[in-house]
Amino acid sequence: MTIYGIRDVIGPFMVGPSSSHTAGALRIALMTRRLLGAQPVEATFTLYGSFAHTYHGHGTDRALVAGLLGLAPDDLRVRDSFELAEKAGLAFSFLPDDKTQTPHPNTVDIRVKDANGTVTEVRGESIGGGAAQITAINGVDVMLTGQYHSLVVKQKDVRGVLAFIAACVAEMEVNIATTKLFRERKGDVAYTVMETDDPIPAAIAQMLTANPKILAVRIVPSDRSAESNAPVSEEQALEEGQTPTGFGAGLSAHEAQLLFESMDFKTGAELLAFAEREKMPISDAICHRERAMLASLGIAVDDTHRYLSEALKVMRRSATGPLTDPKKSMGGLIGGEAQKLWQRIEAGEVFGDTLLTRAVTYAQAVLETNATMGRIVAAPTAGSAGVVPAVLLALQDVYGLTDEQLGRGLANAGAIGMLIMHNATVSGAEGGCQAEVGAASAMAASAAVELMGGTPAQCLEAAAIAIAGLLGLVCDPIGGLVEAPCQKRNATGAANALASAQLALAGIDSYVGFDETVMAMYSVGRSLPFELRESALGGLAATPTACQMCGGCTPSTQPHN
Repeated sequence: MTIYGIRDVIGPFMVGPSSSHTAGALRIALMTRRLLGAQPVEATFTLYGSFAHTYHGHGTDRALVAGLLGLAPDDLRVRDSFELAEKAGLAFSFLPDDKTQTPHPNTVDIRVKDANGTVTEVRGESIGGGAAQITAINGVDVMLTGQYHSLVVKQKDVRGVLAFIAACVAEMEVNIATTKLFRERKGDVAYTVMETDDPIPAAIAQMLTANPKILAVRIVPSDRSAESNAPVSEEQALEEGQTPTGFGAGLSAHEAQLLFESMDFKTGAELLAFAEREKMPISDAICHRERAMLASLGIAVDDTHRYLSEALKVMRRSATGPLTDPKKSMGGLIGGEAQKLWQRIEAGEVFGDTLLTRAVTYAQAVLETNATMGRIVAAPTAGSAGVVPAVLLALQDVYGLTDEQLGRGLANAGAIGMLIMHNATVSGAEGGCQAEVGAASAMAASAAVELMGGTPAQCLEAAAIAIAGLLGLVCDPIGGLVEAPCQKRNATGAANALASAQLALAGIDSYVGFDETVMAMYSVGRSLPFELRESALGGLAATPTACQMCGGCTPSTQPHN
């Protein structure tokens, strides 16, 4: 089972417009590139499910090409990937297949020929929030997530090969986290996927291929190793003169694992019990868990607070840039809305609650940044990226909160999002917009309660109320674009969060409770028809006006040379 951390919820830092369809797709292609033996020269992308219907509007096509070029999810050059591919000599084409049923709605098959003439075929799934996994290599079912450093070995399926691989890794003093053997038929070709806590030395490839039973070796670095905010291992820390910090300092791997298991909250009830027992707010409780998790992974320096500080900076830029410098979105449906609201605020022409108006304005702005393929922080997704920063920045404006306090709010929001990811989904293609904006609204509501002096119990009540308020919200992007009604739904999510926080702070409970409400959201999401889960085939996307705006919106599938 996937173990989520704060970076998986408040993050990734990415270029819009969609965490699952842009960042997740890019990560599939990036892992594919790392499996190649030479530069890619020709690629065919076969798209299934939601990908097949919305790939052009969501920038999935640009992201897949960017990943094969080796670009990171937050590289602003992603939007120029077609031009970069032409310069690099990479030809590519897209084949949308909306008939074939796949286990996951965000699935792509990538067929790549490299400069050596070798053809590699990979199937990948974007599982929400920017995370992705490789589920097949050259027709053999595998599981490669990118969470760990991974060694992928193609081998003859004969006795003794796995032991040889393990011995070579041990000789390199690399700590093995997991080892799995995948094969189609006994005695044929097999793949060993070995995940490690430590970076894998390039020299191991030569050591392994000296054995004639080893056919190919590929090293796939962890996704986090490419980030500027990557956690630091104990060995790296000592080399760089840093002092190991947090719960993991001085603990053995076994002790660190036991410590993490004691505070690996799976439910809201478990989180609340820990917070109340230790007499700490949710933000502290989840940061304690984060330190223990990093320690269990052999990461000695806990830089969570620095990471959240950096996330806040990116959020602020995405929420304030369009106020003075609006840009038209990639799809042309939005652009300038936030500036119109901001001008009314500055002129004193808004009515009602100043906090609410500011939150609505910031939410609009973040989605404008996202829709222009600007840099945002998925929280928990790109399509819902405006809700959490909108509420936090509005609270700062009105109540004079410090950036350090907002960092605590982000940690609190991360805890709520983590529980939703673990027990339900934050993917619009799986659970509708209730899973994206609904989850973000719950995260923002809980954070607002803590920042306004509420208890951990009130935080969870606010999150439950927020989810209930948006239960059943469908995902129906017009033209397959993360623009309309997405932008306005982020504003609704921010308003819903503030209302839910007010209710919880007044002592009004959710009646059903957080954990049951999350279960209900998941059940409702699974009940929604495919047309109402990010396919752009139902809801507002299927109205005559939307179809006219879309103009058919089926891009060319001709190859790009």
